[in-house]
Amino acid sequence: MADIAQSGEVQGIQARDGMSTSRLAVVFVAVAAVLTLAQYAGLLPSVLFRLPEVLVPPFAVWLDAIFNFVKDDLGLLVLTRTLTEGLEWILDATANLLFGKRRWPNIGPIPWTSVAAVAAVVGYYLGGWRMALLGAGTFIWTALIGQWTIAMETMSVLVVAAPLAFVIGLSLGILAWRKPWFNRALKPVLSVLQTLPFFTYLLPAVIFFKVGPTAGAVATTIYAIPPMILMTTLGLQKVPAEVVEAGEMSGCSRWQLLRHVYLPSARREILVGVNQVIMLCLAMVVLTAFIGMPGLGAKLLAMMGSFKLGRSFEIGVTIVLLAVMLDRMSKAWVAKQPVHFEKGTPWWKRHLIALIGVGLFVFFIIVSQFVEVASTIGRRQNFSQGREIDVLIKGFLDINIVKTTTGFLRSFLNVQVLIPFRNFLLSIPTPAFILLIVAFALWLGGKKQAVLAGIFFSLVALSGWWDRSVITLYSVISAVTLAMMFGLPLGIWAARTEKWSNRILLVCDTAQTFPSFVYLIPAIMLFGITDVAIVFSILIFAMVPLTRYTIEGLRSVPEEMIEAADMAGATRRQKLWKVQLPLALPTMAVGFNQAIMFAFFMVIIAAFIGTQDLGQELQRTLAGTDMGKNFVLGICVSLMALTFDLTIMKWASDQKKMLGLGD
Repeated sequence: MADIAQSGEVQGIQARDGMSTSRLAVVFVAVAAVLTLAQYAGLLPSVLFRLPEVLVPPFAVWLDAIFNFVKDDLGLLVLTRTLTEGLEWILDATANLLFGKRRWPNIGPIPWTSVAAVAAVVGYYLGGWRMALLGAGTFIWTALIGQWTIAMETMSVLVVAAPLAFVIGLSLGILAWRKPWFNRALKPVLSVLQTLPFFTYLLPAVIFFKVGPTAGAVATTIYAIPPMILMTTLGLQKVPAEVVEAGEMSGCSRWQLLRHVYLPSARREILVGVNQVIMLCLAMVVLTAFIGMPGLGAKLLAMMGSFKLGRSFEIGVTIVLLAVMLDRMSKAWVAKQPVHFEKGTPWWKRHLIALIGVGLFVFFIIVSQFVEVASTIGRRQNFSQGREIDVLIKGFLDINIVKTTTGFLRSFLNVQVLIPFRNFLLSIPTPAFILLIVAFALWLGGKKQAVLAGIFFSLVALSGWWDRSVITLYSVISAVTLAMMFGLPLGIWAARTEKWSNRILLVCDTAQTFPSFVYLIPAIMLFGITDVAIVFSILIFAMVPLTRYTIEGLRSVPEEMIEAADMAGATRRQKLWKVQLPLALPTMAVGFNQAIMFAFFMVIIAAFIGTQDLGQELQRTLAGTDMGKNFVLGICVSLMALTFDLTIMKWASDQKKMLGLGD
């Protein structure tokens, strides 16, 4: 009884706190409305509409001074250029082995047939014949379509960046687990790193490590480190105490405990981190085309720039196949348990798969010495259908109903929806806009989140890039709103049956492995270079987590709750609205949060289409050495993304606790 009374008292306090924060949020909205109406009436002083330029602190100048001091006076540039030589040596070796760059060790390139054979063996070991077909098929497609060299240019950097990110992330994760103070200091840094736009990684890499593969490898490595740190720390923290006690009782030293107890016990989380590292490395190594990194990304950028959509489509398929293959194989590695052999098993039986792989590798190297097509496939021998696909795409786009539909959508959405919405957001005075964001954070997340939202958006206002930030936010809000209109109903419908849930989740898994560049292709094909294309490219990228987490949230509703609703005589609609959706909302909120994070990421990539937001300004900084401006712009994007991330995740956590679903 005492527990029940205490629980009721806590809920009462929470209800009163919720009431007070809701009232305060309404007050903030009212003040914002008054300021906006005063602006429309011409009664608001200009200083309250936008911060005067004279009051904007010169953050970029200060940061440039700091960067130059570190770069020149402290000698960081000399150190990084020294490290560049070693990294270049490694990259030259992998480039020589994979596509024949004439550097040490001068024994490449490895024939495409050998690579495909090894991929088939590894795939079979990890997941059977289907995985073997995926592994071999990916490389066979790449060779036959005439993209082997550019794909290996990308892979030559990936095979260096991914292991580097793994080693650094694992080391820092172990240190964060060992030292709580280091973990506390690292968490906010990782939060910022995970929300920084990728352009912010590229310019420092170019300045300190030269344009090309070296800068691409560095930017890719740094970009992929955060999830490895987080998953390593999480895995080590979850190791059961009784397992550690058993290790201590057997006389293990501190190092032996780490090597033989903690790391094997955290194997699953660490391998999940490896999967994320691989996928982020592939995504980033494609995007480093903006800083002169050759390979699939550079070719895709060139083809899209010249509007050769057929060739762009083929390159996009290659990137997708590589992403799906690496994703499936790394996930299979996570699920596969170590194989143990009886004592006395012959060496060749214990290493049979490895021996088969080496045998096939050597066999095809020998074959390639006598059969040219087994080594390289020239331009005249490949099966590229880029021109034919271009003709098909243009023919499809010239169909009257397609032209009419896309023309109507482009005109209606641009003129009637998107541009008026953008102009409305830009018409709101800066203090009023900040108050609206604070009210949202206060209503959804509470006082702490409201304070952080106020600080973050005030810093954005002080940056001097307020209008560009608002346009960035306009693209994100528009795309996520449209994604909700399509993604949520699709998720609700699919969750009704096990069969369709699995099918749609498979589509989501596959779509989530697509490199972001790929989403620009259908957007440009259908809507040209317009705001609609930008929003559409973000929309299809952001729909994935919304649909996925809607399905998972509805499927995770306890069966006894549904049975209770059935016994009460609830209809299917009543069960959905009164039982399933309320219980699934905390999980769906995670999907909503991820959709916003994906949208902030994609809106920067959409700068390639031609925007007027922070992404466009960030892209321009790559042409010079203005690191201060680059960092200020990146932090603006990060602060806006963090505001929504912290607020929504706090609401989801509170809802789970209130519903008794755990953290």
